[in-house]
Amino acid sequence: MSAGQRLVVVNSTWGPRSLFGDADDVLPRLLESLTRELPVDSYRRCAVLHPNIWHGHGPGQVRAWLRRAEQAGLTVVPPLGPWRQVLAAADAVIGDHGSVTYYAAAIGTPVLLGAFPEADLDPASPVAELGRTAPRLRPYEPLLPQLDELLAHHRPDRYAQLTALASSSPGSSAALLRRTFYGLMGLAEPGTPAYLPRLLDPTFGDLPSDVPPAPPLLAPLRVLTRLRDHRPAAPPEIAVTRHTDSLGAASHPAPVPAPGLGPEPTAPPGAVPTASPAPAHSPAHTAVHPGAHTAVHEDVPDATRLALADLVLHDSRPEPAAWAQEAMRHHRHCAMAACVTAPDTCLVRIPDGRLVTLTAAPGPDGHRDLCDPAVYASALYAWYERGKPVEKLLDGLVVVTGGTSHHLTVTITPPR
Repeated sequence: MSAGQRLVVVNSTWGPRSLFGDADDVLPRLLESLTRELPVDSYRRCAVLHPNIWHGHGPGQVRAWLRRAEQAGLTVVPPLGPWRQVLAAADAVIGDHGSVTYYAAAIGTPVLLGAFPEADLDPASPVAELGRTAPRLRPYEPLLPQLDELLAHHRPDRYAQLTALASSSPGSSAALLRRTFYGLMGLAEPGTPAYLPRLLDPTFGDLPSDVPPAPPLLAPLRVLTRLRDHRPAAPPEIAVTRHTDSLGAASHPAPVPAPGLGPEPTAPPGAVPTASPAPAHSPAHTAVHPGAHTAVHEDVPDATRLALADLVLHDSRPEPAAWAQEAMRHHRHCAMAACVTAPDTCLVRIPDGRLVTLTAAPGPDGHRDLCDPAVYASALYAWYERGKPVEKLLDGLVVVTGGTSHHLTVTITPPR
Protein backbone atom coordinates (compact mmCIF):
# COMPACT_ATOMS: atom_id res chain seq x y z
CA MET A 1 0.00 0.00 0.00
CA SER A 2 1.24 3.45 -0.88
CA ALA A 3 0.51 6.55 1.18
CA GLY A 4 -2.93 7.94 0.41
CA GLN A 5 -4.22 4.71 -1.16
CA ARG A 6 -7.49 3.08 -0.17
CA LEU A 7 -7.82 -0.69 -0.13
CA VAL A 8 -11.01 -2.12 -1.64
CA VAL A 9 -11.50 -5.85 -1.04
CA VAL A 10 -13.80 -8.02 -3.15
CA ASN A 11 -14.88 -11.10 -1.19
CA SER A 12 -16.92 -14.09 -2.28
CA THR A 13 -18.03 -17.29 -0.63
CA TRP A 14 -18.74 -20.36 -2.77
CA GLY A 15 -21.94 -21.56 -4.40
CA PRO A 16 -24.16 -20.57 -7.34
CA ARG A 17 -25.69 -17.59 -5.48
CA SER A 18 -22.42 -16.17 -4.19
CA LEU A 19 -20.84 -13.04 -5.64
CA PHE A 20 -18.48 -15.22 -7.70
CA GLY A 21 -21.26 -17.48 -8.93
CA ASP A 22 -24.10 -14.99 -9.29
CA ALA A 23 -26.14 -15.71 -12.42
CA ASP A 24 -26.63 -11.98 -13.12
CA ASP A 25 -22.91 -11.55 -13.87
CA VAL A 26 -22.41 -8.99 -11.10
CA LEU A 27 -18.75 -9.86 -10.61
CA PRO A 28 -17.60 -9.21 -14.21
CA ARG A 29 -19.28 -5.80 -14.10
CA LEU A 30 -17.75 -5.11 -10.69
CA LEU A 31 -14.23 -6.00 -11.82
CA GLU A 32 -14.70 -3.85 -14.90
CA SER A 33 -15.79 -0.91 -12.72
CA LEU A 34 -12.87 -1.42 -10.34
CA THR A 35 -10.53 -1.31 -13.31
CA ARG A 36 -11.99 1.59 -15.25
CA GLU A 37 -13.20 3.96 -12.56
CA LEU A 38 -10.68 3.74 -9.73
CA PRO A 39 -7.33 5.48 -10.35
CA VAL A 40 -4.61 2.90 -9.82
CA ASP A 41 -2.52 5.13 -7.56
CA SER A 42 -5.45 6.09 -5.33
CA TYR A 43 -6.89 2.60 -4.84
CA ARG A 44 -5.45 -0.85 -4.33
CA ARG A 45 -7.81 -3.72 -5.11
CA CYS A 46 -7.71 -7.24 -3.61
CA ALA A 47 -9.83 -10.35 -4.09
CA VAL A 48 -10.41 -12.89 -1.31
CA LEU A 49 -12.18 -16.01 -2.59
CA HIS A 50 -13.43 -18.94 -0.53
CA PRO A 51 -11.06 -21.96 -0.74
CA ASN A 52 -13.90 -24.08 -2.16
CA ILE A 53 -13.90 -21.86 -5.27
CA TRP A 54 -10.26 -22.71 -5.83
CA HIS A 55 -10.84 -26.39 -5.00
CA GLY A 56 -13.98 -26.76 -7.11
CA HIS A 57 -12.68 -25.11 -10.29
CA GLY A 58 -8.93 -25.53 -9.84
CA PRO A 59 -6.31 -22.80 -9.39
CA GLY A 60 -5.50 -22.71 -13.09
CA GLN A 61 -9.09 -22.02 -14.08
CA VAL A 62 -9.63 -19.40 -11.36
CA ARG A 63 -6.41 -17.62 -12.35
CA ALA A 64 -7.46 -17.73 -16.00
CA TRP A 65 -10.80 -16.11 -15.16
CA LEU A 66 -9.09 -13.39 -13.12
CA ARG A 67 -6.03 -12.90 -15.32
CA ARG A 68 -7.18 -9.73 -17.05
CA ALA A 69 -8.20 -8.18 -13.76
CA GLU A 70 -4.78 -9.08 -12.32
CA GLN A 71 -3.06 -7.45 -15.29
CA ALA A 72 -5.04 -4.32 -14.43
CA GLY A 73 -3.78 -4.36 -10.83
CA LEU A 74 -6.03 -6.75 -8.87
CA THR A 75 -4.15 -8.62 -6.11
CA VAL A 76 -5.62 -12.11 -5.72
CA VAL A 77 -5.04 -13.55 -2.26
CA PRO A 78 -4.31 -17.29 -2.62
CA PRO A 79 -6.51 -19.91 -0.94
CA LEU A 80 -5.71 -20.21 2.76
CA GLY A 81 -3.64 -17.04 2.32
CA PRO A 82 -3.44 -13.99 4.60
CA TRP A 83 -7.05 -12.90 4.20
CA ARG A 84 -7.17 -11.69 7.81
CA GLN A 85 -4.39 -9.13 7.26
CA VAL A 86 -6.12 -7.94 4.08
CA LEU A 87 -9.43 -7.64 5.92
CA ALA A 88 -7.85 -5.68 8.76
CA ALA A 89 -6.33 -3.21 6.30
CA ALA A 90 -9.43 -2.80 4.11
CA ASP A 91 -11.12 0.57 3.74
CA ALA A 92 -14.18 -1.06 2.14
CA VAL A 93 -15.36 -4.60 1.39
CA ILE A 94 -17.68 -5.60 -1.44
CA GLY A 95 -18.98 -9.07 -0.65
CA ASP A 96 -21.89 -11.43 -0.12
CA HIS A 97 -23.33 -13.71 2.58
CA GLY A 98 -19.97 -15.33 3.33
CA SER A 99 -18.30 -15.22 6.74
CA VAL A 100 -15.45 -12.94 5.62
CA THR A 101 -17.89 -10.18 4.65
CA TYR A 102 -19.61 -10.65 8.01
CA TYR A 103 -16.27 -10.38 9.84
CA ALA A 104 -15.53 -7.17 7.95
CA ALA A 105 -18.75 -5.61 9.19
CA ALA A 106 -18.11 -6.91 12.71
CA ILE A 107 -14.76 -5.09 12.92
CA GLY A 108 -16.35 -1.85 11.73
CA THR A 109 -15.36 -1.87 8.05
CA PRO A 110 -17.78 -0.36 5.48
CA VAL A 111 -19.51 -3.13 3.52
CA LEU A 112 -21.41 -3.23 0.22
CA LEU A 113 -23.35 -6.40 -0.60
CA GLY A 114 -22.93 -7.42 -4.23
CA ALA A 115 -24.94 -10.62 -3.78
CA PHE A 116 -27.10 -11.76 -0.87
CA PRO A 117 -29.52 -14.71 -1.23
CA GLU A 118 -31.84 -14.18 1.74
CA ALA A 119 -33.70 -17.42 1.01
CA ASP A 120 -30.52 -19.44 1.66
CA LEU A 121 -30.16 -18.09 5.21
CA ASP A 122 -31.86 -18.62 8.53
CA PRO A 123 -33.67 -15.32 9.16
CA ALA A 124 -32.55 -15.45 12.79
CA SER A 125 -28.86 -15.85 11.92
CA PRO A 126 -26.32 -13.04 12.41
CA VAL A 127 -25.46 -13.12 8.71
CA ALA A 128 -29.12 -12.57 7.81
CA GLU A 129 -29.06 -9.52 10.07
CA LEU A 130 -26.14 -8.19 8.04
CA GLY A 131 -28.28 -8.51 4.92
CA ARG A 132 -31.01 -6.44 6.53
CA THR A 133 -28.66 -3.61 7.56
CA ALA A 134 -25.83 -3.34 4.99
CA PRO A 135 -26.26 -1.28 1.78
CA ARG A 136 -26.46 -3.08 -1.57
CA LEU A 137 -24.20 -2.62 -4.55
CA ARG A 138 -25.97 -1.11 -7.56
CA PRO A 139 -24.10 -2.99 -10.29
CA TYR A 140 -25.52 -1.01 -13.21
CA GLU A 141 -24.44 2.35 -11.78
CA PRO A 142 -20.93 3.86 -11.55
CA LEU A 143 -18.97 2.32 -8.69
CA LEU A 144 -16.83 5.25 -7.55
CA PRO A 145 -19.78 7.41 -6.36
CA GLN A 146 -21.11 4.40 -4.46
CA LEU A 147 -17.79 3.93 -2.69
CA ASP A 148 -17.60 7.64 -1.86
CA GLU A 149 -21.13 7.51 -0.46
CA LEU A 150 -20.36 4.36 1.54
CA LEU A 151 -17.25 5.85 3.14
CA ALA A 152 -18.81 9.27 3.76
CA HIS A 153 -21.84 7.92 5.64
CA HIS A 154 -20.28 4.98 7.47
CA ARG A 155 -20.08 4.93 11.25
CA PRO A 156 -17.59 2.57 12.93
CA ASP A 157 -20.34 1.39 15.32
CA ARG A 158 -22.89 0.78 12.57
CA TYR A 159 -22.66 -2.99 13.00
CA ALA A 160 -22.12 -3.07 16.75
CA GLN A 161 -24.87 -5.65 17.13
CA LEU A 162 -23.02 -7.94 14.69
CA THR A 163 -19.78 -7.51 16.63
CA ALA A 164 -21.57 -8.65 19.78
CA LEU A 165 -22.87 -11.75 17.97
CA ALA A 166 -19.52 -12.74 16.46
CA SER A 167 -18.28 -14.51 19.60
CA SER A 168 -19.66 -15.32 23.04
CA SER A 169 -16.14 -15.55 24.46
CA PRO A 170 -13.84 -12.99 22.79
CA GLY A 171 -10.17 -13.94 23.09
CA SER A 172 -10.90 -17.42 24.47
CA SER A 173 -11.47 -19.44 21.30
CA ALA A 174 -8.05 -21.13 21.29
CA ALA A 175 -8.49 -22.57 24.78
CA LEU A 176 -12.14 -23.53 24.24
CA LEU A 177 -11.56 -25.22 20.91
CA ARG A 178 -8.50 -27.16 22.08
CA ARG A 179 -10.36 -28.39 25.13
CA THR A 180 -13.24 -29.55 22.93
CA PHE A 181 -11.04 -31.30 20.37
CA TYR A 182 -8.94 -33.15 22.95
CA GLY A 183 -12.12 -34.12 24.79
CA LEU A 184 -13.55 -35.63 21.61
CA MET A 185 -10.36 -37.63 21.17
CA GLY A 186 -10.36 -38.70 24.81
CA LEU A 187 -6.88 -37.29 25.37
CA ALA A 188 -5.43 -35.01 28.01
CA GLU A 189 -4.59 -31.46 26.87
CA PRO A 190 -0.95 -30.36 26.61
CA GLY A 191 0.33 -28.46 29.59
CA THR A 192 1.31 -25.40 27.55
CA PRO A 193 -1.18 -22.53 27.19
CA ALA A 194 -3.40 -22.52 24.10
CA TYR A 195 -3.10 -19.41 21.95
CA LEU A 196 -3.59 -18.20 18.41
CA PRO A 197 -0.47 -16.98 16.56
CA ARG A 198 -0.26 -13.24 16.11
CA LEU A 199 -1.00 -11.73 12.74
CA LEU A 200 2.38 -10.35 11.74
CA ASP A 201 2.77 -7.17 9.74
CA PRO A 202 3.05 -8.44 6.15
CA THR A 203 5.42 -5.61 5.19
CA PHE A 204 8.24 -7.28 7.11
CA GLY A 205 9.92 -10.56 6.26
CA ASP A 206 9.15 -13.18 3.65
CA LEU A 207 6.76 -15.39 5.55
CA PRO A 208 4.31 -17.70 3.75
CA SER A 209 1.47 -15.62 5.22
CA ASP A 210 2.67 -12.38 3.67
CA VAL A 211 0.13 -10.48 1.60
CA PRO A 212 1.10 -10.85 -2.07
CA PRO A 213 2.63 -7.72 -3.57
CA ALA A 214 0.64 -5.71 -6.05
CA PRO A 215 1.03 -7.36 -9.47
CA PRO A 216 2.78 -5.45 -12.27
CA LEU A 217 0.41 -3.20 -14.18
CA LEU A 218 0.45 -4.91 -17.57
CA ALA A 219 -2.70 -3.21 -18.82
CA PRO A 220 -2.05 -0.02 -20.82
CA LEU A 221 -2.38 3.13 -18.71
CA ARG A 222 -4.15 6.32 -19.70
CA VAL A 223 -2.34 9.00 -17.74
CA LEU A 224 -3.78 12.43 -16.97
CA THR A 225 -1.33 15.07 -15.75
CA ARG A 226 -1.45 18.66 -14.55
CA LEU A 227 1.40 21.02 -13.83
CA ARG A 228 0.62 23.18 -10.85
CA ASP A 229 1.54 26.78 -10.29
CA HIS A 230 4.09 26.89 -7.52
CA ARG A 231 6.01 29.37 -5.46
CA PRO A 232 9.30 30.47 -7.04
CA ALA A 233 11.36 28.95 -4.23
CA ALA A 234 9.50 25.63 -4.26
CA PRO A 235 10.07 22.70 -6.64
CA PRO A 236 7.57 22.14 -9.44
CA GLU A 237 4.48 20.05 -8.65
CA ILE A 238 2.89 17.67 -11.15
CA ALA A 239 -0.35 15.84 -10.38
CA VAL A 240 -0.68 12.41 -12.00
CA THR A 241 -3.82 10.28 -12.28
CA ARG A 242 -3.57 6.89 -13.98
CA HIS A 243 -6.41 4.68 -15.21
CA THR A 244 -6.02 1.19 -16.61
CA ASP A 245 -7.43 0.48 -20.04
CA SER A 246 -9.51 -2.66 -20.44
CA LEU A 247 -7.85 -5.67 -22.04
CA GLY A 248 -11.04 -7.10 -23.54
CA ALA A 249 -13.71 -9.49 -22.38
CA ALA A 250 -13.41 -13.04 -21.09
CA SER A 251 -16.01 -15.73 -20.79
CA HIS A 252 -16.41 -19.17 -19.29
CA PRO A 253 -19.21 -21.71 -18.97
CA ALA A 254 -22.16 -21.35 -16.61
CA PRO A 255 -22.96 -21.33 -13.78
CA VAL A 256 -20.01 -19.23 -12.63
CA PRO A 257 -19.61 -15.95 -14.57
CA ALA A 258 -16.26 -15.06 -16.02
CA PRO A 259 -14.79 -12.19 -14.02
CA GLY A 260 -13.16 -10.66 -17.09
CA LEU A 261 -13.19 -7.14 -18.45
CA GLY A 262 -15.35 -5.59 -21.13
CA PRO A 263 -14.55 -3.62 -24.27
CA GLU A 264 -12.21 -0.69 -24.06
CA PRO A 265 -13.88 2.60 -23.12
CA THR A 266 -13.11 5.93 -24.69
CA ALA A 267 -12.87 7.34 -21.15
CA PRO A 268 -13.22 5.74 -17.70
CA PRO A 269 -16.93 5.86 -16.74
CA GLY A 270 -17.44 7.91 -13.63
CA ALA A 271 -13.89 9.22 -13.74
CA VAL A 272 -13.24 12.93 -13.56
CA PRO A 273 -10.77 13.90 -16.29
CA THR A 274 -8.55 15.83 -13.95
CA ALA A 275 -5.74 14.86 -11.65
CA SER A 276 -6.05 14.47 -7.91
CA PRO A 277 -6.91 17.56 -5.86
CA ALA A 278 -4.17 19.60 -4.30
CA PRO A 279 -3.07 18.30 -0.90
CA ALA A 280 -4.37 20.10 2.13
CA HIS A 281 -1.05 21.75 2.89
CA SER A 282 -1.01 23.67 -0.40
CA PRO A 283 -4.52 25.09 -0.96
CA ALA A 284 -3.18 28.04 -2.89
CA HIS A 285 -1.80 25.87 -5.69
CA THR A 286 -3.78 25.88 -8.91
CA ALA A 287 -3.83 22.95 -11.34
CA VAL A 288 -2.92 24.21 -14.80
CA HIS A 289 -1.59 22.92 -18.13
CA PRO A 290 -3.56 19.65 -18.43
CA GLY A 291 -2.10 16.86 -20.51
CA ALA A 292 -2.54 13.18 -21.25
CA HIS A 293 -0.40 10.32 -22.49
CA THR A 294 -0.38 6.53 -22.72
CA ALA A 295 2.06 4.39 -20.76
CA VAL A 296 2.45 0.71 -21.64
CA HIS A 297 4.50 -2.01 -19.95
CA GLU A 298 6.73 -3.77 -22.47
CA ASP A 299 5.37 -7.14 -21.28
CA VAL A 300 1.77 -6.19 -22.10
CA PRO A 301 -0.04 -9.37 -23.21
CA ASP A 302 -1.35 -7.69 -26.38
CA ALA A 303 1.85 -6.48 -28.02
CA THR A 304 -0.10 -4.35 -30.48
CA ARG A 305 -0.81 -1.96 -27.59
CA LEU A 306 2.85 -0.95 -27.59
CA ALA A 307 2.25 0.93 -30.83
CA LEU A 308 0.11 3.36 -28.80
CA ALA A 309 2.73 4.03 -26.14
CA ASP A 310 4.11 7.49 -25.52
CA LEU A 311 6.01 6.02 -22.57
CA VAL A 312 7.26 2.41 -22.49
CA LEU A 313 7.71 0.88 -19.03
CA HIS A 314 9.55 -2.04 -17.49
CA ASP A 315 10.71 -3.13 -14.06
CA SER A 316 13.63 -4.98 -12.50
CA ARG A 317 15.78 -5.24 -15.62
CA PRO A 318 19.36 -6.31 -14.84
CA GLU A 319 20.81 -3.50 -17.02
CA PRO A 320 18.15 -0.77 -17.01
CA ALA A 321 20.20 1.79 -18.94
CA ALA A 322 20.90 -0.70 -21.74
CA TRP A 323 17.28 -1.79 -21.79
CA ALA A 324 16.09 1.83 -22.05
CA GLN A 325 18.39 2.46 -25.00
CA GLU A 326 17.19 -0.69 -26.76
CA ALA A 327 13.54 0.12 -26.01
CA MET A 328 13.86 3.56 -27.58
CA ARG A 329 15.42 2.00 -30.65
CA HIS A 330 12.84 -0.77 -30.93
CA HIS A 331 9.75 1.34 -30.15
CA ARG A 332 10.56 4.34 -32.32
CA HIS A 333 7.14 5.90 -31.86
CA CYS A 334 7.55 6.34 -28.08
CA ALA A 335 9.07 9.45 -26.54
CA MET A 336 10.56 7.90 -23.39
CA ALA A 337 11.47 4.54 -21.88
CA ALA A 338 11.40 4.09 -18.12
CA CYS A 339 12.54 1.23 -15.92
CA VAL A 340 11.65 0.87 -12.24
CA THR A 341 14.94 -0.12 -10.60
CA ALA A 342 13.94 -0.10 -6.91
CA PRO A 343 10.84 0.52 -4.78
CA ASP A 344 11.79 4.20 -4.69
CA THR A 345 13.62 4.77 -8.00
CA CYS A 346 12.91 5.00 -11.70
CA LEU A 347 15.43 5.43 -14.54
CA VAL A 348 14.13 7.25 -17.64
CA ARG A 349 15.73 7.71 -21.04
CA ILE A 350 14.53 10.93 -22.66
CA PRO A 351 14.53 11.75 -26.41
CA ASP A 352 17.95 13.40 -26.47
CA GLY A 353 19.56 10.24 -25.03
CA ARG A 354 20.16 11.45 -21.51
CA LEU A 355 19.23 9.29 -18.53
CA VAL A 356 17.19 10.84 -15.73
CA THR A 357 17.08 9.10 -12.34
CA LEU A 358 14.07 9.94 -10.17
CA THR A 359 14.29 8.88 -6.53
CA ALA A 360 11.91 9.35 -3.62
CA ALA A 361 13.23 11.87 -1.08
CA PRO A 362 12.06 12.83 2.40
CA GLY A 363 9.40 15.52 2.51
CA PRO A 364 9.48 18.54 4.83
CA ASP A 365 8.45 16.27 7.71
CA GLY A 366 11.32 13.86 6.99
CA HIS A 367 8.95 11.11 5.82
CA ARG A 368 9.13 9.45 2.38
CA ASP A 369 5.72 8.69 0.91
CA LEU A 370 6.38 5.95 -1.63
CA CYS A 371 4.20 5.09 -4.62
CA ASP A 372 4.74 3.16 -7.84
CA PRO A 373 7.95 4.73 -9.24
CA ALA A 374 6.51 4.49 -12.76
CA VAL A 375 4.42 7.49 -11.71
CA TYR A 376 7.64 9.50 -11.54
CA ALA A 377 8.28 8.75 -15.21
CA SER A 378 4.82 10.00 -16.18
CA ALA A 379 5.46 13.23 -14.29
CA LEU A 380 8.75 13.68 -16.12
CA TYR A 381 6.97 13.03 -19.42
CA ALA A 382 4.42 15.72 -18.59
CA TRP A 383 7.22 18.18 -17.83
CA TYR A 384 9.22 17.38 -20.97
CA GLU A 385 6.15 17.30 -23.21
CA ARG A 386 5.44 20.92 -22.36
CA GLY A 387 8.88 21.96 -23.54
CA LYS A 388 10.36 22.57 -20.10
CA PRO A 389 14.07 21.73 -19.62
CA VAL A 390 14.83 18.86 -17.30
CA GLU A 391 17.67 20.90 -15.77
CA LYS A 392 15.03 22.93 -13.94
CA LEU A 393 14.16 19.79 -11.96
CA LEU A 394 17.63 19.39 -10.44
CA ASP A 395 16.44 21.14 -7.27
CA GLY A 396 13.66 18.58 -6.88
CA LEU A 397 10.22 17.59 -8.10
CA VAL A 398 6.95 16.93 -6.29
CA VAL A 399 4.58 14.34 -7.76
CA VAL A 400 1.02 14.27 -6.41
CA THR A 401 -1.06 11.09 -6.55
CA GLY A 402 -4.34 10.57 -4.72
CA GLY A 403 -3.86 13.80 -2.78
CA THR A 404 -0.44 12.67 -1.45
CA SER A 405 2.74 14.57 -2.32
CA HIS A 406 5.83 12.53 -3.20
CA HIS A 407 9.10 14.49 -3.09
CA LEU A 408 11.75 13.39 -5.58
CA THR A 409 15.41 14.01 -6.20
CA VAL A 410 16.47 14.26 -9.85
CA THR A 411 19.85 13.44 -11.37
CA ILE A 412 20.80 13.64 -15.05
CA THR A 413 23.41 11.50 -16.82
CA PRO A 414 24.71 12.61 -20.25
CA PRO A 415 24.21 10.33 -23.28
CA ARG A 416 26.69 7.51 -23.68
